[in-house]
Amino acid sequence: MKKLILIGIIVLASILRFYKLDSLPALNADEAAIGYNTYSLLETGKDEHGNSWPIHFQSFNDHKPGLYFYLVIPFIKLMGLSEWSVRLPGAILGVATVFLVWLLVRELFPHVRNFSLFTFHFSLAEIAALFLAISPWHLHFSRGGWEVNAGTFFILLGLWSFLRGLKDSRWVYIAAVSWTASLYTYHSARIVVPLLTLVLIIVNRSLLFNKARKTFLAAVVLSAVLLIPLAKDLFGPAGISRASGVGLFADPGPLNKVNVQRGEHEDIKSISSKLLHNKPVNYGLAFAQNDIEHFDGDFLFISSDKIERNKVPDMGLLYLFDLPLLVIGLLTISKNMISKNTKGWGPILLWLILSPTAAALTFQSPHALRAQNMVVPLVIISSYGAWSMLNWLNRHISRKYILITCHLSLVTFMIWNFTYYLHQYYLHMNKEYDYSSQYGVKELVAYTRSQKDYENFFITSRYDQPYILFLFYLKYPPEKFQSEHTLTSRDQFGFSTVESFDNYLFGNVSDWEGIKIAHPKTLIAGAPNEVPDGERVIHTIYFPSGRVAFRLVGN
Repeated sequence: MKKLILIGIIVLASILRFYKLDSLPALNADEAAIGYNTYSLLETGKDEHGNSWPIHFQSFNDHKPGLYFYLVIPFIKLMGLSEWSVRLPGAILGVATVFLVWLLVRELFPHVRNFSLFTFHFSLAEIAALFLAISPWHLHFSRGGWEVNAGTFFILLGLWSFLRGLKDSRWVYIAAVSWTASLYTYHSARIVVPLLTLVLIIVNRSLLFNKARKTFLAAVVLSAVLLIPLAKDLFGPAGISRASGVGLFADPGPLNKVNVQRGEHEDIKSISSKLLHNKPVNYGLAFAQNDIEHFDGDFLFISSDKIERNKVPDMGLLYLFDLPLLVIGLLTISKNMISKNTKGWGPILLWLILSPTAAALTFQSPHALRAQNMVVPLVIISSYGAWSMLNWLNRHISRKYILITCHLSLVTFMIWNFTYYLHQYYLHMNKEYDYSSQYGVKELVAYTRSQKDYENFFITSRYDQPYILFLFYLKYPPEKFQSEHTLTSRDQFGFSTVESFDNYLFGNVSDWEGIKIAHPKTLIAGAPNEVPDGERVIHTIYFPSGRVAFRLVGN
């Protein structure tokens, strides 16, 4: 029976991650970049810009960590360049993460007895796996080519292996390789993992330095060797561009505030003004605010991220039922800490505290994508809250019909909340967030391929990085693209783009008459408010909501 419950959870996790994986949501520019760069590697041994087997992919000059790209290689090799081949590795790792949560909770809390719900008996590990299987936060980033999802998988695998290694030192090697892999997968892991590892080593130093010294030192050496290529790369454009683009210090706000605050003193050069108003203080306060905002109730339970691509309409990153369960779980853990019964909770609480650190070091905060690893400790604490509440009800309510009513009320609310999420995801998300999800580009590519009467195609740059989506859907020969394109200079956020390849041009179409004069025999695709009234529109492409995505005019 226990195996059937776990199998059922894994099957549910798989269905939720694989159903309509190729079409919902639409492929975005970052996913297309992963797919096309991987395709380019297979065809030429170089990425889209001609870099041979890079550690970081230059892409839009944002230098994406490369491990997920390499995980995609066998899928594109076997299945071709498609939405499925780009997203399938992430979905598989998402399901594997659900299983790993079951393993981690079973490892940390073998002493926690099962609880009863109706006539069924569940372990804490099973309820944690179930909660992650249906988690909006984890599901959203499992259903796409998101490197962060792979990063969370490797962080979790590293933690579980490390804890196993405290009993059988051979597992420390798996922990070292897993945590190292996470650093090659996503930027946030490069902050969270070293901090998490350092604290865990300090706490378990007597065991690691005494009973397992040789194995531990060998694992450290292995990890150091594996990190040499990454370290070398981070001292180049890959490290510099990321810090200058989205890093907290790229935001001039705290520095400008220093000047304003000092200007409010009678003597701007006084010791008090310099001690109280300076860069360390203001940037430190900005970091603290960013960090705390990731625990804000509105962010977690109501409205989620401000970036539409990172969320589902009218949904938080967690369910509403998680709110009371998290409160109960944290209160129960606090009660256990008072009675000095904290077995197992140290790594989970440590991970929770550290999980938003990397996201807080950027000026876009709170950020669901960069803080996605938070979902694992939060789900485990929420499942513990459910376990605590159900055990309390089972112990204190003797009348069976009242107990069954309480169980039914809880399960009904959970099912309603879960059903509402699925409704919002599958019915409303592609209509309310069709602009940010880049719907319509696939149809536009197909239409341009069918048009033989035009010498060129001019595509609006209104929607994010259109050139990479055209490369993806055209399966444009990488060797040809490498030799004919040029990256633009960086914009204010550190990103670059490509303005042309072959007979495709991409740019601002606000100067409509200028484009028509400069580009005769050209099919122009503009956003609805970019095409002047009176132009002869030969084709219109719509968003799923029915709103116009592109109007096409023949010049």
